[in-house]
Amino acid sequence: MQITTLLFLLLSIMAVGAALMVLFSKNPVHSILWLIVVFFAISGHYLLLNAQFLAVVNIIVYAGAIMVLFLFVVMMMNLNQEDIEPVKNYRLQILGVLSGGVMLLIIVLAVMRLQETQPVQLKVGDAGLITNLGKTLFNNYVLPFEISSVLFLSAIMGAVIIGRREED
Repeated sequence: MQITTLLFLLLSIMAVGAALMVLFSKNPVHSILWLIVVFFAISGHYLLLNAQFLAVVNIIVYAGAIMVLFLFVVMMMNLNQEDIEPVKNYRLQILGVLSGGVMLLIIVLAVMRLQETQPVQLKVGDAGLITNLGKTLFNNYVLPFEISSVLFLSAIMGAVIIGRREED
């Protein structure tokens, strides 16, 4: 067994296990922390596919910024109160089970119809490399890139001006 296959299996088991823990955790803070583990496992898959930029962006944006925001929102809402009873709507539970079953059926049928016998080759090609993204960005799209940087700069300046305290 190759090391990439072993890493793929390990990351897949880690992602599926952590995703199940997100679903079955009673504490919302624990669910968010397990979701961060899922994002790290997905970033590992991106690295195996030679897409370093996607892996880094996934860690910075999703595992870093968005999950920290979710964590702060959950902590500010104080969802761990014992006096709140969950609403049990059995129609929604039945609808959820039915939609999940239909989705599972669609995935199984799609996998069964696959005709391709050659698996995905890992670490082949240079489509996801940061150097290619940088060359394309600064050669073909330099004007939109510069316009967006001026737009971001003006937004930052506006936020600083609005947030500034008035001195008497």
